[in-house]
Amino acid sequence: MTQDLKTELAEMVGPAEWPWLSPHADRGALLLVDGSLDLVEVGLAIAQDDVTRVSHWLSEALLSRPSELQIAAWTQATPRQFQSLIVQPFVLVQPVPTI
Repeated sequence: MTQDLKTELAEMVGPAEWPWLSPHADRGALLLVDGSLDLVEVGLAIAQDDVTRVSHWLSEALLSRPSELQIAAWTQATPRQFQSLIVQPFVLVQPVPTI
């Protein structure tokens, strides 16, 4: 089951721009995933209610809600690209590195 769920989540990862993500941030459902973590692994841990792993990432600030400063920067800049994954009730995002 875990592998099936992981495969399903991997297939759901897709690009998103800030204007699409902004309403999710407004309702507190947007979670920023550090680039050192695998987006699908984080989604899997949340979907499986793996409190130990998620709590660790939160305590290490590897998983967080975006700050007001980040939100302001993303709102004012050219549309920022993200990889996103919806794991109800959250939308997980990782910024795509700019070149």
